[in-house]
Amino acid sequence: MMKLVREPLLHFLLLGAAIFAAFNLVSQHRTDKPGEIVVTAAKLENLVTGFTRTWQRPPTEQELRGLVRDYIREEAAYREALTMGLDRDDTIVRRRLRQKLEFLNENLAAQAQPSDAELESFLQSHSDTLKTETTFAFRHVYLNPQARGVNLQRDASRILAQLRRAGEGADLNAIGDPFMLEHQFENITTAEATKMFGEQFASGLSSLQPGQWQGPIGSGYGTHLVFVSERTEGHLPALAEIRREVQREWANAKRIEASNKFYETLLQRYTVRIEQPDAKKVAQVGR
Repeated sequence: MMKLVREPLLHFLLLGAAIFAAFNLVSQHRTDKPGEIVVTAAKLENLVTGFTRTWQRPPTEQELRGLVRDYIREEAAYREALTMGLDRDDTIVRRRLRQKLEFLNENLAAQAQPSDAELESFLQSHSDTLKTETTFAFRHVYLNPQARGVNLQRDASRILAQLRRAGEGADLNAIGDPFMLEHQFENITTAEATKMFGEQFASGLSSLQPGQWQGPIGSGYGTHLVFVSERTEGHLPALAEIRREVQREWANAKRIEASNKFYETLLQRYTVRIEQPDAKKVAQVGR
């Protein structure tokens, strides 16, 4: 008996019986007549086109009958699933329907084409995000805090004086401690400096003036003495230089704007009420 209970086929049959019973229960309460499924000429064309694109040939008469049969079955099953409420409380279905609705709305917004005046206005109003970053060319000497211990500050002052006497041509291989990265960088942005050395170093680098050894400034690795040889300030390029980027950002902004307006209009049809959760239950979940 226990073996029969564990049999997968039995589970499948019981599940099928439950679905069939639910369908009959819903059907008993339906007063509407069976709906009409129309396979339009346009739908037939879509079926033929889809088959042809997949198999690189048109379907035979038998294959077309099969395509039509599958479409009719799919349509009937879809309608009955909606009638039974199988779309409700299903996260995947809800999410997919929302995505399709948003896609239709965004597709309408994407059809708009901006004029040069609109792009120029967008460029000027978003200069903070569209301007180029400040870049640096610099050399540095690394001092290991663990190796130098309490002598770190004294050593930094001594080596800084030595570097200033040598100038930009100082031999970095003979000064300082071993370092895993390069000792010289060209055309590096503030963001790249942050990624490699950390925010403290990038901030200190931005405050240095080109032309002499300065420091020490800290990083995620330790302490550095730095010679900035070149600093190129960020600037806002002309529209002609970054037209594609501006148009892409403009389109994204319009998409977000359209989405916000869509939901603002949509939610006017509803009264929203948010119930407060049970504080005790929330506390138990958080444990």
